[in-house]
Amino acid sequence: MHDLVIAGGIVFDGFGGDGVEADVAVSAGRIVAIGSGLGAARERISVAGLAVAPGFIDPHSHSDSVPFLDAPQPFKLLQGVTTEIVGNCGYTCAPTSTGSEHEIMREAGIAFTRFRDYLDAVDAAGTTNHLAALVGHNTLRLAVAGFERELPPDGLERMRELAEEAFAAGAVGLSSGLEYSPGAYAGIEELVALGHVARRWGGTYATHMRSEGEGVLAALDEAIEVARRTGVTLQISHLKASGHRTHGSADAMLARIAAARRAGLDVQGDLYPFSACGTGLIALLPTEVSEGGGTELQSRLASPEERRRLRAVAEHPVDYLSAGLWREVRPDGVTITVHRDTEHIGRTIAEIAGPADPWDTVCALVAADPHAGAVLHTMDERDIEAFMRDPLVSIGSDNDAPVGLVHPRTYGTFPRFLGEYVRDRGVLPLGEAVRRATSVTAKQFGLSARGWLGVGAAADITVFDHRTIGYAGDYVRPDAHPTGVRWVTLDGIPVIRDGEFTGERRGSMLRAGRA
Repeated sequence: MHDLVIAGGIVFDGFGGDGVEADVAVSAGRIVAIGSGLGAARERISVAGLAVAPGFIDPHSHSDSVPFLDAPQPFKLLQGVTTEIVGNCGYTCAPTSTGSEHEIMREAGIAFTRFRDYLDAVDAAGTTNHLAALVGHNTLRLAVAGFERELPPDGLERMRELAEEAFAAGAVGLSSGLEYSPGAYAGIEELVALGHVARRWGGTYATHMRSEGEGVLAALDEAIEVARRTGVTLQISHLKASGHRTHGSADAMLARIAAARRAGLDVQGDLYPFSACGTGLIALLPTEVSEGGGTELQSRLASPEERRRLRAVAEHPVDYLSAGLWREVRPDGVTITVHRDTEHIGRTIAEIAGPADPWDTVCALVAADPHAGAVLHTMDERDIEAFMRDPLVSIGSDNDAPVGLVHPRTYGTFPRFLGEYVRDRGVLPLGEAVRRATSVTAKQFGLSARGWLGVGAAADITVFDHRTIGYAGDYVRPDAHPTGVRWVTLDGIPVIRDGEFTGERRGSMLRAGRA
């Protein structure tokens, strides 16, 4: 007798084809049969007319600290997501050293000395859906050099050793956040050295590139060069052409990725289906503002002369790769989402500044809280759809922890993609859309048992109504409940039943080679 039969749905295998009407049988956490007349089961769920797909896999998540929140957090399960890749953009919960724990606590929410300790702690706490973790370049750099631009004599070797320890513990890849300090201070040789470590362990290099605006093509060339010199699998995080000067660059970016593939490199990317990004407010400023750490940052921003000098760097950059995002946004297109002074949350820079200079306002806000966050309206829908149509691009959320006013991608990425872009706009056929949310990412991060439906696959399954799936949240009310996701199983256990969360922490930390 099977443990579970999901009966009468339209089954999509995750590889891009049309769905077929069939039953899916599950036993001992695995799919054991797909077809008709599969026999008796302890539980039988009738899903006639609904899509039955592999559980969605999010390649770009910042849910690193979510398992340590007091209550189970179903915000991803409610979107149909069964697995998240955490540790993106270079910041991870481990490894730390004496002096770096405080910064990681501020960035990642919790800190551990060893990467293995973080993985074990997630399992001990219990995670609501599965996680797989990258080790972050920024975190490695902080552990050996803090916010100093130059590494100590043995710094790179120590970073390599820490990366080796993380991969031995089960990391599935390496991430970088090269628009952020201290990662921005690394040259390509440092990235290549760490890329070799990732390649040796069969890991992926996921990069938030050095620029997503005016320097995006040079930044993409750098990322591809790391892959060329190391052979590492490359994931370009949250593909975008950010800022009006860069709009229309999607085709050129995709051409570079295609050329790299033709040259034998394993290069792909991901994007989220929103035209605004979310990041630290400090990203508006040149990366040099953070050099030396918080005390020096505040000293620079307290000086009128330094503010003027930094503004000149931002507005007339010699190097777009370290100039910050100031030229990409307008003051009325930046909304504060996180700040120590809560009266600023939900207001734009233009509203906060009033008659004052917006540049000085941003400097003052960052000086008061270097970890302030914001939503920036910088992208064009034509570029978003161009990226989305490309078969090498998967769907990822770039979500934050579901606390406070966060970007709506946290709560609605996958339903918005399947509802607005796939069903309503017809950007992709449904079978191909399922592939982008499942097997594309599973392959890229070595999750061999997940992201597909077939005999032997892990029974992570999402059942959704393609006619009603969607998300009505926005930048003011992001925590709206998505619609259309009816059932979700983790290893064959239903955790979303008829649209409602069961309240259980059924996920696990997936280690490399055992996922």
